[in-house]
Amino acid sequence: MTASVTNWAGNIRFVAREVLRPDGEEALRKAVARNDRVRVLGSGHSFNRIAEPGEEGVLLSLEALPQVIEVDGERRTVRVGGGVRYAELARRVHESGLALPNMASLPHISVAGSVATGTHGSGVGNGPLAEAVREVELLTADGSLVRIGREDARFPGAVTSLGALGIVVALTLDLAPGYGVEQYTFTELPLEGLDFEAVAGAAYSVSLFTDWRAPGFRQVWVKRRTDQPYAGFPWAAPATAKLHPVPGMPAENCTEQFGVPGPWHERLPHFKAEFTPSSGDELQSEYLLPREHALAALTALGDIREAVSPVLQICEVRTVAADRQWLSPAYGRDSVAVHFTWIDDTDAVLPAVRAVESVLDGFGARPHWGKVFTTAPATLRERYPRLAEFRALAQELDPAGKFTNAFVRDVLGE
Repeated sequence: MTASVTNWAGNIRFVAREVLRPDGEEALRKAVARNDRVRVLGSGHSFNRIAEPGEEGVLLSLEALPQVIEVDGERRTVRVGGGVRYAELARRVHESGLALPNMASLPHISVAGSVATGTHGSGVGNGPLAEAVREVELLTADGSLVRIGREDARFPGAVTSLGALGIVVALTLDLAPGYGVEQYTFTELPLEGLDFEAVAGAAYSVSLFTDWRAPGFRQVWVKRRTDQPYAGFPWAAPATAKLHPVPGMPAENCTEQFGVPGPWHERLPHFKAEFTPSSGDELQSEYLLPREHALAALTALGDIREAVSPVLQICEVRTVAADRQWLSPAYGRDSVAVHFTWIDDTDAVLPAVRAVESVLDGFGARPHWGKVFTTAPATLRERYPRLAEFRALAQELDPAGKFTNAFVRDVLGE
């Protein structure tokens, strides 16, 4: 007999022998101890089989665990439990007068799941969300609790870990002093003659949106920190109405625009926590490649827009600063991230995904671990120079492979 649960969008079904929702650390330990194959489901915002344990394994949801959020104002850190989502974390941190350095485009995602897959926000100076992590607390296969901090040589492999090392019981994150953000939106930014570095660096966070039905970008979202200088955005016209990135979706779902100042956590995401993010009826892909190739890659994508646009809802282009996490798609290189929100039709979408990959492979693109991609495992392994060290770390912490699955085994080459 098997059980199953779907992802957030309801279009990916994770199969397991059993789905468990432990309500405390002791119940979590027992679930790990009595099962040979275990995977963890965060907020379910994934579009592939990364979370699936298979018919012989157990899928653990951490949503019933106590919502641990412990802010240390003196050290400017927060300890956050493995089941907490960014929306809850951000509100508590804001109440303390502090802030997270950055957030993703939606606050609905779990903190542990986000950093485990290399999820990010935007900004030429902002690394992935994992950059804020200073310590990981892992429940490992033998039931022991292992703390791995930045001073530990294993740390670069322990944060963006694909869930392959153990269960993240808690993370400790660095915080910053609180700050405000103003969000401005613009329309119709040409691709021809685009000074990508100037555009991407115009503010703390910049996102470009296109449907690839015509050259250029339909929307630009500029998020300016109120404590930092801002010279404006002279390359496109200001929007005259509030926007949603996905055509046809209600703009009320999105965070405040037109330069109205507000706290960081109510402007850095594109979507409000109380509304369905994006369109909700979708598949997603994303690829990160060296930022110096941004314009060439975007031009190449424009050349295949006839293969992409019929199944595309929207494409978002962001920047991510290099980080040190061995399995981060931004490892060792300042990156441009090209994100595709597709229609919810796998058979129709996969040819477009392959077309995108055929273009971006020439730039050494690394796919987001939680999205739809067809990049061959051998190619993935070539693009992560520290994969051997990660494989050794996984062997050290999980010698029997309790926390692996088919997805992880493909990545590790096992």
